[in-house]
Parts: sequence; C-alpha cells; structure tokens
Amino acid sequence: MQTSDYILRPPQNSDEWAAYHAIRRAVLFENRGQIGVYVENHPDESKPNNYPLVLVHSGVIIGVIRVDIDQPVAWFRRVAIRHGMQSSGHGRWLLRLAEAFARDKDCVEIRSNVDRDAIGFYVRCGYAADTSTTDQPGSASMRKELR
Repeated sequence: MQTSDYILRPPQNSDEWAAYHAIRRAVLFENRGQIGVYVENHPDESKPNNYPLVLVHSGVIIGVIRVDIDQPVAWFRRVAIRHGMQSSGHGRWLLRLAEAFARDKDCVEIRSNVDRDAIGFYVRCGYAADTSTTDQPGSASMRKELR
C-alpha cells in the first residue's frame, strides 16, 4: 500500500525488523514503564493471517502495526509511531493505509484494543467504542466499519 510519501509494507530485511521491534519496544512498553518485558519472537508475530507491517515515510521507518485478519474483522495490534514523530499526522496515515490493507483482505470491520490515552485519536479517525467486548485494564476496545 502506498499513498503520497507513505508506504505500509512488511519489514524486508533484518534492519527493518530491528526497527519494527525497536519502535514497539520503546513506544508501547518502555515508555509505559514496562521495561524488559517485550518479546521480539512472540508466536503471534508469525501466525498465519497476522501481518507485521512498517510505515515508511520518505524512506524512513516511522511507525508499526500488526494487522491480524479474522474474517470479516481485521484486528489492529500494537499500533505505534516513533517517539518524537507523534502528533504530526503520521498516525492518521498509518491507520488509513492499514484500513486499505484490511479492505484488500476483504474485511468489513476494524477492531483494536487501544491505550486509554489514544481514545481521542481513534475517535477523530472515525472509530467508536466497541460495546460488544469488555475493556482490559488500561485499554479501551474500539471499532470501525469499513465501507
């Protein structure tokens, strides 16, 4: 998937995998006080229908997401933009491209468990609270229908 200066694609080499894991580790774990708990080789990363993806902007990896396809739903997992590049519109591009990826996989709905601090961002991007599931501590369930 490519739009403008943004490309969403799988990591293509060991350096890109290292960047993928570094962004996830820093933004989603260490910046939240969870030091030493991130697992790079978690089995979910390589399950069939789970797609680890990087957001490349002007040739630099700046964001990550894993899209897990469970027809007809795409689950957005571990969405993150590199620290210092957040609040600049990159996250919106990441979601747009991930939504297009999900559409290409014939999904009609997106679901995601998001950090409570990110709820406003997701609402601005067209997501709503997912009342069909129970929130986990520190997170909120969000959903969006794809058209």
